[in-house]
Amino acid sequence: MHEDHVIGVDLGGTKILAGLVGRDGSIGRTIEIPTPDGPQQEVLAAIDATVEDLLADGAAAIGYGVPLNIDRRTGIALRATNLPLHDVHFPNRARERYGLPAGVENDANAAALAEWRLGAGRGVSDLVMLTLGTGVGGGLVLDGRLYRGWAELGHIVVVADGEPCQGSCHGRGHLEAVASGLAADRAAAALYGPGAAAPELVRRAHAGEAAAIEALGRIGHLLGVAIGSLVNVFDPDVVVIGGGFGAAAGELVLGPAREAARREAIQPADETLRIVEARLGEDAGLIGAGLVGFEALDGER
Repeated sequence: MHEDHVIGVDLGGTKILAGLVGRDGSIGRTIEIPTPDGPQQEVLAAIDATVEDLLADGAAAIGYGVPLNIDRRTGIALRATNLPLHDVHFPNRARERYGLPAGVENDANAAALAEWRLGAGRGVSDLVMLTLGTGVGGGLVLDGRLYRGWAELGHIVVVADGEPCQGSCHGRGHLEAVASGLAADRAAAALYGPGAAAPELVRRAHAGEAAAIEALGRIGHLLGVAIGSLVNVFDPDVVVIGGGFGAAAGELVLGPAREAARREAIQPADETLRIVEARLGEDAGLIGAGLVGFEALDGER
């Protein structure tokens, strides 16, 4: 058994990223595959395949970061908004298949854990993290501890009776509906026609195209409105923005977000507020899943 590294699995709406992770956040061999768009059995089989491949290198435990709510009493991952998954006990499945300790955490919580311990939030006591990807995930560190509740910050209402939310969510005007990669997909299609998606919108904006910059600015504004409300509740030392879309858009979204958040935040947070990019980039979720694996390993000693 190689106790110096574990397998981390970062499950997303569009891709599965798995890899060997060290306690210091170092990443060894990784595997990335598209997330199947079929039923639950196909998604679980794809996750299992990545784990089994990496087990050939040896690992002490497995950590899963999944976009599902976790029942903290039973450890069961209840339901995903953007994936056909429900009622899965990831640690028990891993124990039965591989005989290894395993842990599971919401994917955005895992990313927040990684950024707090090893990234942009290192050394702070209170942190809010938002991951902008296929959807919008959220994680919180409060008084020096990761909040283990749902923290579904992507489903706070930003626009009353606004755009329908996506996947299995039946709400309207949620942050996920207006500030996710899918929201950017819709903006790209409106500008450039069917088939255009977020990467084209971001590319054109980075190249200086005014319409693309304006579209990302609108997304950033609504993101900032949400951040202002979160700041008024939690008064974090820092707000960290990650996720694939968040990393790609960068300041094109964060600039307008800062302006809107400062307008909404009450004093003195309107002046002290810090909104920064995730230091671990798109690896935050994978590293966080690895840290969850180490927690499971240490819990068995």
